[in-house]
Amino acid sequence: RTILIANTSNMPVAAREASVYTGITIAEYYRDMGYNVALIADSTSRWAEAMREISGRLEEMPGEEGFPAYLGTRISSFYERSGRAKCLGSDDREATLSVVGAVSPPGGDLSEPVTQNTLRTVQVFWSLQDKLAYKRHFPAIDWLTSYSLYLSGLTEYYIKEIGEEYMEIRDKSMALLQEEAELEEIVRLVGVDALSTHEKLILETARSIREDFLLQDAFDRTDSYSSTKKQFLILKLIMMFHENAEKVIENGVTIEKLNALPVKAKIIRAKFIEEKNLKIFNEIEKEIISQISSTTD
Repeated sequence: RTILIANTSNMPVAAREASVYTGITIAEYYRDMGYNVALIADSTSRWAEAMREISGRLEEMPGEEGFPAYLGTRISSFYERSGRAKCLGSDDREATLSVVGAVSPPGGDLSEPVTQNTLRTVQVFWSLQDKLAYKRHFPAIDWLTSYSLYLSGLTEYYIKEIGEEYMEIRDKSMALLQEEAELEEIVRLVGVDALSTHEKLILETARSIREDFLLQDAFDRTDSYSSTKKQFLILKLIMMFHENAEKVIENGVTIEKLNALPVKAKIIRAKFIEEKNLKIFNEIEKEIISQISSTTD
């Protein structure tokens, strides 16, 4: 099920450049056999450096930072070999080839040529941050700088197959994470006590999104994989708690009192609910409404 093409630094530069093409050709072979193939290239930066070295030896006209002028063309032609294909044969078969390329910009500089030419071609960008890895937050994907351009095309599918509230809840949660980043600057300067109760609630909800939704345990049998439906239900619980909490804090209910509610612990452990027991989420939603309402009694 797995084919590895090793390419060490002490190999000839021509072999380092050819390894990427070898990988994509083998992937196309299995795709044409009717398999759904995932190709992971780690890293395309080393491939680009090999191209730069070969280009220099051939005395070609250098481009930005010494890379060959055709760098963008080579990168785009590599990623364009991915996609869905209809296989030849008697039966009606379709297969896919998905390409995941890792880019390792020197010093984390996203403005360097390999990164910029890659971003012009691909439709999805996952920004891996070392600061998240140091905090033991895995997968260490930065939610503010990562993006997908397939979202608009998948909106109809999400609404029909997952839930009518999917896009609304997703947009609200992203807005809260953005607000958290802005409020953290204020907290660093004057402290959390200077924030209003509403702003403290935003920080608490954003923390819940990060730790109870985005954080994933690859060693846990249940949390290592979650269906899109389950992911939606987890995020829905967090946002439902936030929206109901917003209503009661206007009546003087404190964040500490809300965090002490028993249903809060159930939200934290919602990611460990098995796929066959998704009906439990409906019970937790009812508890959120009843317990938060009881804080004003």
